[in-house]
Amino acid sequence: MIDLRSDTVTRPSTAMLAAMTRAQTGDDVWGDDPTVVLLQERVAEETGKKAGLFFPSGTQSNLAALMAHCGRGDEYLVGQAAHTYKFEGGGAAVLGSIQPQPLDNAADGTIPLERIAAAIKPVDDHFARTRLLALENTIGGTVLPQDYVAEATAFAHGRGLATHLDGARLFNAAVASGHPPAALAQGFDSVSICFSKGLGAPVGSVLVGSEALIGEARRWRKTLGGGMRQAGVLAAACLYALDHHVARLADDHAHAARLAAGLAQIDGVTVVSQATNMVFARFAPEDRAPLAAWLTDRGILTGAGEQTRLVTHLDVDADDIDTVVAAVRAYFAR
Repeated sequence: MIDLRSDTVTRPSTAMLAAMTRAQTGDDVWGDDPTVVLLQERVAEETGKKAGLFFPSGTQSNLAALMAHCGRGDEYLVGQAAHTYKFEGGGAAVLGSIQPQPLDNAADGTIPLERIAAAIKPVDDHFARTRLLALENTIGGTVLPQDYVAEATAFAHGRGLATHLDGARLFNAAVASGHPPAALAQGFDSVSICFSKGLGAPVGSVLVGSEALIGEARRWRKTLGGGMRQAGVLAAACLYALDHHVARLADDHAHAARLAAGLAQIDGVTVVSQATNMVFARFAPEDRAPLAAWLTDRGILTGAGEQTRLVTHLDVDADDIDTVVAAVRAYFAR
């Protein structure tokens, strides 16, 4: 199957599986799994932070970060389109007793500073205490402008807020922008990076920040059920991805651009946007489900929503893109 539903569908390569079988392991709850320690130290170094902590998922990594920054009855400012608010089960509110204050994202994924300023609550018993600004990069495939990130994080710190970055696809942003991960992470007190998306590991995220912040997050990781034992088997896949799958993200971006260009030439398809490894397209309501079924019959998996997201990744090559475009063209020409 050519699976464009997400970059989470990637499967570990033979070489990655071999690296996993060779991994040295310990007990990560005790902090003595050498492969996990190596991964945490490496990601912290590459992002310019003091410490790192390995998590089974980005959802848990983000949640532990929010809980490390905020207490019960505190509030975090977040974009309406952000993963931590919209797609992670309401964990901050349900499990952390943290109130999200969602704000409308601009078209480029930013949250205008005037909206942030207006949402910060006065110090008053009537209000939740605003503690944190959370941003996402990439967001919807779009790389946040670096000047904006610097301005927004400085503004937040100037108002006494901590800052968190959901950097699930931070390496996509780094490859697309030409800025190293440390530059993209600058200004954030914590950053969550996912390895099971474009980087192609089967599971795993790393949270980075100060030693104090990571110490607090470690406690919450245990509370949330994220304490793993011989986790070096999983960390080895993430280390392999760092060594072999970062530079090739440029291929995913090129394939997404190729897909967008091909679809844009087909009557019946409206390409809304393309950035990094994501294409967003619209089809008429009467075509959505039939087109998805048509593509499935031809070995292509996509969504069928009001706006369809098509995501390229390491299991999709240029020939696959041409196959998808030809299949969509055939549907509308039938």
